[in-house]
Amino acid sequence: MANELGRSTSPYLRQHADNPVEWREWSERAFAEARERDVPVFLSVGYSACHWCHVMAHESFEDAATAAYLSEHFVSVKVDREERPDVDAIYMSATVAMTGQGGWPMSVFLTPAGEPFFCGTYFPKDTRGGMASFRQVLEAIADAWQHRREQLDGIGKRVVEQLGAHQPAGEEAFDLDRAVQLLKTDFDPVDAGFGRAPKFPPSMVLDFLLRHHRRTGDEDALAMVAHTCDRMARGGMYDQLAGGFARYSVDGQWVVPHFEKMLYDNALLLDVYTHWWTLSGDPLARRVAEETAGFLLAELRTPEGGFASALDADTEGEEGKYYVWTPDELRQVLGDDAAWVIELCDVTGTFEHGTSVLQLRRDPEDVERWDRVRSTLAQVRSRRPYPGRDDKVVAAWNGLAITALTRAGVVLDRPEYVEAAAAAARLIREVHLDGARLYRTSRDGVRGSADGVLEDYAAFAQGCLTLLGATGDVEWFRVAEGLLGRVLEQFVADGSYFDTAADAEQLVWRPQDATDNATPSGVSLAAEALITFASLTGSDSYETAAHQALQASATIAARASRFAGRALAVAETIAGGPLEIAVVAADDSLTGSARELVRVAFADAPWGTPIAAGAPGLGVPLMDGRGLVGGSPAAFVCQKFTCRLPVTLPEHLRQELRPTD
Repeated sequence: MANELGRSTSPYLRQHADNPVEWREWSERAFAEARERDVPVFLSVGYSACHWCHVMAHESFEDAATAAYLSEHFVSVKVDREERPDVDAIYMSATVAMTGQGGWPMSVFLTPAGEPFFCGTYFPKDTRGGMASFRQVLEAIADAWQHRREQLDGIGKRVVEQLGAHQPAGEEAFDLDRAVQLLKTDFDPVDAGFGRAPKFPPSMVLDFLLRHHRRTGDEDALAMVAHTCDRMARGGMYDQLAGGFARYSVDGQWVVPHFEKMLYDNALLLDVYTHWWTLSGDPLARRVAEETAGFLLAELRTPEGGFASALDADTEGEEGKYYVWTPDELRQVLGDDAAWVIELCDVTGTFEHGTSVLQLRRDPEDVERWDRVRSTLAQVRSRRPYPGRDDKVVAAWNGLAITALTRAGVVLDRPEYVEAAAAAARLIREVHLDGARLYRTSRDGVRGSADGVLEDYAAFAQGCLTLLGATGDVEWFRVAEGLLGRVLEQFVADGSYFDTAADAEQLVWRPQDATDNATPSGVSLAAEALITFASLTGSDSYETAAHQALQASATIAARASRFAGRALAVAETIAGGPLEIAVVAADDSLTGSARELVRVAFADAPWGTPIAAGAPGLGVPLMDGRGLVGGSPAAFVCQKFTCRLPVTLPEHLRQELRPTD
């Protein structure tokens, strides 16, 4: 038998194709092999940009003796968590339940029936800090499998029974004011953000707070956003040379990042900074939004028009090597400017081995000098070995990017962002969609085998509906209609939303998780897309489905608001109406005054307001019966399809949407 990962479409799996471990991809065939040999399955789950995944691979999976032991006593299965979030969710739930913590790489030992009986994360090659070595773990499990098999089988069955029990939706109402108060208790008034180190960018919570401020005028909500956005953008977690955010800060002051850059983080944060700019006009907000969009287009766009998943934390096996600087390096590169930059960017050994990440805690007084220096440093850095890029295209994360780029492109008057969003949407439509079925990933224009999960359908549907308002192309409405129809058909059972389709692969239990964590939950995204579609169509059934989806997050929102940010944001949109805006243009080109009406609609309406734009008779129910006014493009502000008098001037539309400004 041989390692089978070389034919995978996952860059993460292909990173392990040369391991001496006889890896299998997740498949029924792998479990059949385990049943035939009567050995347990060793399941290793990680992702391409994961630093400790690379460490464990180098220490253990590249070791011939360890590989030989695995081959003799186990069937080894490698899973890309980004390609199979359903598998990851199931066994991460087991890992957290059995060990009290989770993380990647995730190392789980299963019966041939797929039942987990022993879980962990990173295991070192040698005994270290009280941790057993990976070889010791393997030997103990092989011995237990041979001599205490009934005990292991019993553990696996109990885990499946307990964790696989269906969790009914909560019945609490969304109390948006109380959620803000809960967030205040978690807010760091000194360094901003929520909770303690490590600090993750709280993008969805910030989105909720901005929407709450827009509806209620709550200044504390806006202040928490402003403080957090300012600190994140000025610290080392933000790439001061090329834009884009790292995954998180290892400290509480946003200084030292975990250097991987994820598409989903940058898509969500692009949306937050764009939204913040519409409410504050802060030049920092606009700069960071434009730089983050620039990062997406320059460094994550694939030749096929989609967006790659991530950049690795490591370069040549060293974390952060591409991004950090020493004072001597700066002196060699910058000459007389070096001392100024060392002081301005706090190059004082903030990282390891005397290196520093660049910060920009204040705006430089000499902006032209900074721009020149920044350009020089970016050019020098570009000659360094580049971090690895996971170039698989994930439908859900591209959906988030499509929405964020579309909004930013319209609001900031950067049409190239909208064009990039439309190109990504075309790739997902043409490669990932097969009839009504959506597949989760592609690479190099070749579709992967993993079925789309709820977040894929919902995020892409919302991206399509956002494009509808910016482009006037009714095709995006039709695509979203097909996606959401399948959501209601395949992902809902007895009033509950599941993360996998009814006709997808049957796992040991069917995952459903309403937590908004690193990314929005599938059910929160479904609530958002369904309420948008209901607003554009007047469909009571879709509106009911949206409220039903939102209810899945009610208990989390009431008890741990930090982990229901997207659900709370959707609840804010609903509390504000939701409004609907139809912009009727002379044709589908959306030029001239029509384009400006669309821009005002995106910028000045509550964030997430459903918008349809295009020629009369577009084919979207909200547009039916609405036409030009005196031959001029017109905007109709509606609620439940009852509209105010149309306006033809952008300033009048702005007054309609912000009457107190």
